[in-house]
Amino acid sequence: MALLRMRNAQGSNATEIEKKIKRGNALRQSSAWRGTRGPVVLVLVAVSVLVATLFVYVISLDSEVTETLVSRSELVTSKPRVFTVECSDDYENHKRYPGCTPQKCGRAVTDSVVTREEAQVLQRLAERGLALAGSEGGASILDLHSGALSMGKQFVNIYRYFVDQIGDVFTQEDFELYRDVRGRIQAVIAETFGLDPTLMYLTKPTFFSRINSTAAKTQHDEYWHPHIDKVTYGSFDYTSLLYLSDYGSDFTGGRFVFMDQNGNRTVEPRAGRVSFFTSGTENLHRVEKVTWGTRYAITVSFTCDPAHGISDPALPPRDVQG
Repeated sequence: MALLRMRNAQGSNATEIEKKIKRGNALRQSSAWRGTRGPVVLVLVAVSVLVATLFVYVISLDSEVTETLVSRSELVTSKPRVFTVECSDDYENHKRYPGCTPQKCGRAVTDSVVTREEAQVLQRLAERGLALAGSEGGASILDLHSGALSMGKQFVNIYRYFVDQIGDVFTQEDFELYRDVRGRIQAVIAETFGLDPTLMYLTKPTFFSRINSTAAKTQHDEYWHPHIDKVTYGSFDYTSLLYLSDYGSDFTGGRFVFMDQNGNRTVEPRAGRVSFFTSGTENLHRVEKVTWGTRYAITVSFTCDPAHGISDPALPPRDVQG
């Protein structure tokens, strides 16, 4: 849908530019007899057409971005910045859980739940795990819960495939920080949306992601398509992203885009920033393609249905690792 709008915009721009070029040609022909004033007029017309063309082109590049909710340079530290939206009907198609199922919907951003130093530790954890394998395309996944790790065009279980190396890659402190951060994210979501945190359950998929500008090789690499978490996964009620790297310095592109009917709103990643939202159709979203550098983040998802809950990950005992 977004690509179609861009193509249509580019088509209309091309038509407008063609008209301007034709008008420039007509002016050239009619002014040839005006002597020394002719070349000056032609130069002015050509410059005007060029400026107009560049203006239309630049505007079309950013035509889908109507508002930046939180920029990379801002710090949201006192309390989460909340943007309320009307709840969709998605939740009516699932069993409702009092104290958890969304009664009010929206999206929020905070920079006070996770420190930049903690984000850096978690990024190094992701780097070590993903260094064992990784996707051939632009997106690689590491799921500490299930053990799923991108390897080429498929996934392997990191705890089984690299059983002898796990103890050298991860530490108990890594997993303790991961669990602590997950708990803080759960708490801020509950507080913001007025929920009972004990009625929220971690759900799958919850994972680290590494995205760069490498061309996609499989459907799993095509992370940029618009989607709705509640529709895609069913169990999702609340979705959060913990960013581990900085937009504009560690990578370009890669902004998170909420696709609303009256325009798109973006969140610019910043290491330690947590962005969270209700998972229904009210928060249709996508991620821009990364054009340079590497973007690291953790997706942490919650459900109200205990049947879809998962446990925090745990590092296998040394004797199991061999």
